[in-house]
Amino acid sequence: MLRPWEFKIRIRRNSRTAVFLQIAHALIEEIRRGRLAPGSALPGTRELAESLDVNRKTVVQAYEELTAQGWLAAERTRGTFVSSELPAVDGDAAAHGLHAAHMPERPDFRLIGAAPDIPLFLPEKNLLVFDDGAPDTRHMPVAALARAYRSALTAAARGNRLGYGDPRGSFALRNAVSNMLNLDRGLTTTADNICLTRGSQMAIYLAARILAGPKDTVAIEALSYPPARESFRAAGAEVVAVGLDAQGMRVDDLEVTCRKKRVRAVYVTPHHQFPTTVLLKPDRRLRLMSLAEQFGFAIIEDDYDHEFHFSHQPMLPLASADPWGKVVYIGSMSKLLTPSLRLGYLAAPKSFIDRAAAEIMLIDRQGDPAMEAAVAELIANGEIHRHTRKAMKIYAERRVFFAALLAERFGAAIEFDLPDGGLAVWLRFAKTVDFDLLVRTARAKGVQILPGGVFVTSGKPIAATRLGFASMNAAELDRATRRLQRALTAIS
Repeated sequence: MLRPWEFKIRIRRNSRTAVFLQIAHALIEEIRRGRLAPGSALPGTRELAESLDVNRKTVVQAYEELTAQGWLAAERTRGTFVSSELPAVDGDAAAHGLHAAHMPERPDFRLIGAAPDIPLFLPEKNLLVFDDGAPDTRHMPVAALARAYRSALTAAARGNRLGYGDPRGSFALRNAVSNMLNLDRGLTTTADNICLTRGSQMAIYLAARILAGPKDTVAIEALSYPPARESFRAAGAEVVAVGLDAQGMRVDDLEVTCRKKRVRAVYVTPHHQFPTTVLLKPDRRLRLMSLAEQFGFAIIEDDYDHEFHFSHQPMLPLASADPWGKVVYIGSMSKLLTPSLRLGYLAAPKSFIDRAAAEIMLIDRQGDPAMEAAVAELIANGEIHRHTRKAMKIYAERRVFFAALLAERFGAAIEFDLPDGGLAVWLRFAKTVDFDLLVRTARAKGVQILPGGVFVTSGKPIAATRLGFASMNAAELDRATRRLQRALTAIS
């Protein structure tokens, strides 16, 4: 396969250096800088000669010289490639710049602050990963989405609607989300109360940027979502931990904090608390809303997987009972379809949404208008609803199966409560377990788990972790739990 761009080789016609050597030196420099990696295909001699306006024999001569030196390798039927084994360079050649070079590891300038403390797991061969509650993208309605996207893309192109548009997102999808929130979740919104984002994480980041500045105080649960915690810290805010128990956030603890500090915002995951999965009880919800009015703080309600509730109908969000406009509601369609779709949203008073749109102009400008139109169509024709029902059935079965595996294979070594909703289980180990060692040993056994410390807002790490069960099928869950069992046995 030929390179999809032209070489920028400058030929000096009045130079004393022969043209074929100028070409050879330029190619060596490309290899030296790492821009031509071993195995890279070079243009054909005729193509390169035409682009450089030189005789083809000149290029042939340059290629032959580099092949003789070991820089290139010619394959009769496929073409010419950068050699997989580059020649060793002596000191004299190195003095002339003919040595391997790469981008420096560290820049020659200052990096501000510290990197956010957010775990990142990338797919690896033969490694099973217990994520924090992602969906199984193999069940995504690919055909329906492809049809809707093709139709939307064609219509948008014909209507000249693929340029820059509303940073809040397309009206069609904002209106569809608004209707969904009003009908299914009890909110009272219009399209002007909705801002589409690149996933719920971007929505959290925008909320943090708008509501929390340097030296402001933001309260979050003692165990919470790491990217949210880091977003508030990145905004310069002081993040304080609020107690958490089997009934959710301890609002009595929050009140104590509010009497000591001027709390600007409270971030909460009331429906399926992240990471413990517990449900914030009705009396605490009412008290939280009352405290917001009393102390004047904003509530950032992250309802990241509202649809997935198994024991009864999902509880209505805090935002559905918000007469003062205190709640910034965050949701996502990524859990319904696929995280790579990057579709989240903010629901809030119009002035907040307008400010969020202004912030988006700085970092992202807008989303994908064709994809937004396609998803709006899937909502309108009922495809999203049908997919949700199908996914719910699959995940409900996996939830029960996974719980049985945990009970059978770990017994008294662990504690967990079967969650009423969400796509993960909060698994607690004995305090005597060296959890960092367990994480390393599990990885060596072929299964990745999140260390409990990543969820801790402040204080010491804990011997617990959040295990997502939805993204793996029964066979994968069986293998993953068996590997984790072996890891725990190995360190016990």
